[in-house]
Amino acid sequence: MRTLGRDTVKTLAQSGLRWLVSPAVDSAPAGSARAAAALRVLLGLMWLYNVAWKRAPDFGQEAGNGLFKFTSYAVSHPVFPPFSWVIEHGVLPYFQVFGWVVLVVETALAVMLLTGTWVRVAAAVGIAQSVAIALSVAYAPAEWPWSYWLMIGAHLMILFSSAGQVLSTDAIRAGLSRGVPLLRVWGVLAMLVGLVAVVGSLDDPLAAGGYTVGSSDPSLSLGSYNLGGGVVLLLIGALLLVTSTRGAGAGGRAAATGAAVIAAVAALSLYVQLGFSDPVLGGTATSAGYLLCLAVVALAVTRQTSAAPAPGHRRRASSRTEG
Repeated sequence: MRTLGRDTVKTLAQSGLRWLVSPAVDSAPAGSARAAAALRVLLGLMWLYNVAWKRAPDFGQEAGNGLFKFTSYAVSHPVFPPFSWVIEHGVLPYFQVFGWVVLVVETALAVMLLTGTWVRVAAAVGIAQSVAIALSVAYAPAEWPWSYWLMIGAHLMILFSSAGQVLSTDAIRAGLSRGVPLLRVWGVLAMLVGLVAVVGSLDDPLAAGGYTVGSSDPSLSLGSYNLGGGVVLLLIGALLLVTSTRGAGAGGRAAATGAAVIAAVAALSLYVQLGFSDPVLGGTATSAGYLLCLAVVALAVTRQTSAAPAPGHRRRASSRTEG
């Protein structure tokens, strides 16, 4: 009986893991799939905006602000004492390492949700991160605890939805789409953001802070870019649009590969410079996250251009919502 119990638990765990990493493209009414995708993107924009103030190298430790200040609330305004003890003794003494972990996790959440990549994994991580934030700041001054309940609930909805069915790399991974609509949306968006950045940075083309595409008032931003950063975005956007028209041919694969490489290198350059020197592209951690989104979309399409979806898949895709 004991062996049977262990085998059952193992089987259930394996089944749960397979479900978690599988594409979130279960059959659903078109309206439900679109609504779930819209919620997914909204959550991605939330995480993308909020990585900008996670600033290396000390993440606010020396000045007592930023991420350090809000993490410290877990100790000064405890929600759950055991969690407060962990923060006090296991996190604050190693805060710079912790800051990088938070930056990586929240950037990954933004990229995965916005691009529809491993949607269920992103939703599960988003739940965990929302709980951790709630346990840190829910009782802090001027906080509204219900905002964290809503964050947890929104990610929970994504976890059990078909949020990867529309404009996502999950749909490509499942063989339901060739990714053309996804390429066009991200290509046009990159071109628009790049154009706004170029025009907005003309007064100071090489500004280290760049021109912010968005605003702090509605807490919505796609990053900051100077003239160089804007030009890079225009180039990536053009390559994505070329890929959407060239398809699986050599020209399409080359354009997608070029877009992925340029976007990834640009994002890496920001991470290397942020907090240590003036970024040559005039960006922030939000800018780097946005560039990584472009890289992920291009890479997902690059990996699929040589394998056309099966006829049954194509029929299912046409009866669903993408496009």
